[in-house]
Amino acid sequence: MFKRSALFLLGAFALIGAIVFVKVTQVRAVMAQDFTPPPSAVVSTIAEEQDWEQTLQTIGTLSAVQGIMVETELEGKVVEIAFESGARVNAGDLLLRQDTSTERAQLADAEASAALARINYERAAGLRKQEANSRAEYDTARAALDSAEAQVAAIKAMIEKKTLRAPFAGRLGIRAVNFGQFVRGGQAVVPLFSLDPIYVDFSLPQQRLTALEVGQEVKISVDAFEGERFEGRLTAINPQVDSATRNVQVQATLANPDGRLRPGMFAKAQVVMPKVARYVTLPTTAISFNSYGDAVFIVEPREDGAEGLVVRQQFVKVGPRRGSQVAILSGVKPGEQVVVGGLTKLQNRSPVVINNTVQPSSNPEPALPDS
Repeated sequence: MFKRSALFLLGAFALIGAIVFVKVTQVRAVMAQDFTPPPSAVVSTIAEEQDWEQTLQTIGTLSAVQGIMVETELEGKVVEIAFESGARVNAGDLLLRQDTSTERAQLADAEASAALARINYERAAGLRKQEANSRAEYDTARAALDSAEAQVAAIKAMIEKKTLRAPFAGRLGIRAVNFGQFVRGGQAVVPLFSLDPIYVDFSLPQQRLTALEVGQEVKISVDAFEGERFEGRLTAINPQVDSATRNVQVQATLANPDGRLRPGMFAKAQVVMPKVARYVTLPTTAISFNSYGDAVFIVEPREDGAEGLVVRQQFVKVGPRRGSQVAILSGVKPGEQVVVGGLTKLQNRSPVVINNTVQPSSNPEPALPDS
């Protein structure tokens, strides 16, 4: 029995040893081979030089060149409303009339008194030429005429103040009074804004003051019209720097013939500098941003002459950004093929295969962040 068990154990040990020997031999053979990982699919682009406008970017607010709340000057009942909310008006167009029946009655009385005063004055003037009355009587008649005519003018001015007209051309807002309503002096009637042209007000740090000059091109965008750019000119620079923020207030003027831009809109503004810079440009997706340095992967042929492509990691110095593009100050030359997609698993000298079916965004239009 013991002999049989010993033979069984020896056989088992021999079988296990043979299996281990075979596996070790296989592992050594695999390790001896030069293993090359399969190539990674990447998206690439050719680095190009582009001319970049130098801009100062900021945020601002649109404001009307002329904008007021039309208000009554005197109290009285509204007897005529001659406008519709939101309508366009020209300078001098009638907006509203208040009741002037009392003033017109007073005007008739004042005009009668003025007519009598003129008759008395003319009579006194004729007698004075004949030296048939005193100088004092003549002066009294003249003063009475002047007073009567002044009273007529005052009543006419009061009637005119109860007739509201547009002081300038523009677009009306929403009516704030109703027909038959008794309004007090200074009561709001309707807002009126001149929309063409329109201002954009913004501020820039005092360090930028020397780069600003009246007449520079200004481009703005507003959230209401996404993707559109509106162009204007810098028209005013505040001579005083804000002592609290150390910013200087700046104003630009833009054409607005269709009235789409409205006062109060939030605007993203760019002041275009006259100097144009030339940079090697890549999409921002090409950059691997790291604490030890920013890098890109440049696509090159294999060094051993074999068919296929590999990537070389290249550290770069990154410059300004413009939309989804970034300027490369050093590290990449024009014409080099750079990986812009599929960077996650890449290492230096990794084999790659190019698949440019889908290209990442490379939009040169700057997109300022919302505030």
